[in-house]
Amino acid sequence: MKYEINHLTKYTYQEPVVDSINEVRLTPRKDERQIYCEQNILIEPKVSLFSYKDFFGNTVHYFTNPTPHQELLIQSHSIVEIKDIDDRQVTNHVPFETECNILTGETFQNNFAEFLMETDYTRVTPELQTFYDETVRTYQVKSVYQLLEEISNLLHTSLIYDTGATNVHTTVEETLRLKRGVCQDYAHLMIALCRLADIPSRYVSGYQFIGDIHNNQTDIQHASHAWVEAYVPKVGWIGFDPTNNGKIDWRYIKIGHGRNYQDIVPVKGVYQGLGGQRLDVSVDVKILN
Repeated sequence: MKYEINHLTKYTYQEPVVDSINEVRLTPRKDERQIYCEQNILIEPKVSLFSYKDFFGNTVHYFTNPTPHQELLIQSHSIVEIKDIDDRQVTNHVPFETECNILTGETFQNNFAEFLMETDYTRVTPELQTFYDETVRTYQVKSVYQLLEEISNLLHTSLIYDTGATNVHTTVEETLRLKRGVCQDYAHLMIALCRLADIPSRYVSGYQFIGDIHNNQTDIQHASHAWVEAYVPKVGWIGFDPTNNGKIDWRYIKIGHGRNYQDIVPVKGVYQGLGGQRLDVSVDVKILN
C-alpha cells in the first residue's frame, strides 16, 4: 500500500518574534514493513534546513529563523509504501518460562535499559503498582505475546477515549485517576505496565489511515496517532494499538519511536518574543493507486 501524507503545522504569534529555533520529527522511518519513498519539508518564512539522526535513529530536521516574523509554516509532504506484515501471525515456540528468564536476564536488561526505565510520563506510583497487581499479574497466559494482547485489551476496555480530558503533559498517574484520555495516554499507560512486567516497550508516533480503502477522500479528518512497540523474546519488536485494541497493519504509518512522547514530539521549538501564539495542525492521509 502506498500513501501520500500532508502534515501542516502553523504558528501564528500575537506579536512578531525572533530567533525561532525548531526541531521537526516528521520523516517516516524505514523498517521491515515500511519503505520510505520521498519527503519534502517546506518552511515559511524560508530558512536553511538541516538534519541529523537522534539517539533512537529518528530523522530530525532543524532550522533557525533570526529575523522578525509573525507566522511560521511547516509543511511536510511524504510518500510512503507499506508492506502488509500482519503481526497477528506472530509465532514463537519458546516456552513462556524461557521467555520470562530471557526478560529478567542481566544481559537482556542492560541491552534494553532505555526501554525499561521509568520516565516522567511513566512513574511507578502505588496506584500504578496496585492496578498492575490486580490485573496484569493475575493473567494466566502462555506467552509474552499473549500477555501483551491482554494488556492492550485491558486498556481499551478500562479507559474512555476523551479528547478534552488530558494534554501533552499528562502522566500515567493522572490517566489512571481520570480513567480517560487520548492515544498518547493509552500508549504511556501500556508502556508503564509492560515495563513493570520487564518487557521493553517504546512509544511510537505516526499516522493511522482511517478512511475507506475504496473511497479514502471522503470527509475524513486525520491526525497524528500514537501506539506501542514491545519486545517479544526471540521475535523482536511488535506493535500494539491499545487505543483501538488493534495490531499494527497496513493502516499504520510510523514516523519514529522513543521512550515517551517527549522523545518524539513532531514539532517543537523556542523563540524570543512577547504575547501568545496560536497553533493550527492539519493532517491528510491518502492512498495512492
